[in-house]
Amino acid sequence: MAVSRFLIGGIASALLLTGGVFLWKGHTQIAEEEVLPEPPPVMAAIPVAGAGAPKRGPAPPALPAAKEASREERRFNRFDRDRNDRISRVELMSSRTAAFRKLDKDGNNLLTFEEWAAATGQRFAGADGDKSGDLTRAEFATTAPKPAVKPKCNC
Repeated sequence: MAVSRFLIGGIASALLLTGGVFLWKGHTQIAEEEVLPEPPPVMAAIPVAGAGAPKRGPAPPALPAAKEASREERRFNRFDRDRNDRISRVELMSSRTAAFRKLDKDGNNLLTFEEWAAATGQRFAGADGDKSGDLTRAEFATTAPKPAVKPKCNC
């Protein structure tokens, strides 16, 4: 009984293997018989006009000069990082991260009142030139952010 099952299993396996080989061979013959499209003809070199050849018309008009962006347009473009003509909250706040990192002394990405008060206290003390505890108009004007230094060359 065990021997007959073994023989039947062997014969079934051989038949399956033979059928698989025939299917595989038949598939490759069909693929070989398919006609590939003709390659496009090779283009001849484009002729170039000689030195004495006549011109074919007037020169194309000059392109209009690019409009210089206004101050507000440049400022808007500085914040619009993805250039979709809209400023998202993330784009607007991204310019504030450097200032936040300066205030966050312990580097935990949280600004405590003590960290904020120490920074503003130092700024106030630096602006209060006569040490009166009050800022005059002239002293207050010194607290305005300094403009960024522009590079001397546009390398």
